Amino acid sequence: MLIHEKIKAIRNFKGIKQKPLADALNLTVQAYSFKERGKRPITTTELELIAKQLQVPTSIFFEDNFNVKFNDFFPKQAI
Repeated sequence: MLIHEKIKAIRNFKGIKQKPLADALNLTVQAYSFKERGKRPITTTELELIAKQLQVPTSIFFEDNFNVKFNDFFPKQAI
């Protein structure tokens, strides 16, 4: 899974819209959407701001076993 796919997965899981992330990066929603779809590069600074907005460590985007880390970081809640 690529970095932009991981960002989208976490954002969707947390129920966060693109607008707050776009605002944090001082971008339009359309410009942010290009980054999240892998159409534009994400800088290191932008990745740090995204991690801060999503309240996750930046390192999670570089995990080879992302699905395992994702489940560890966001355990399923009891119903």
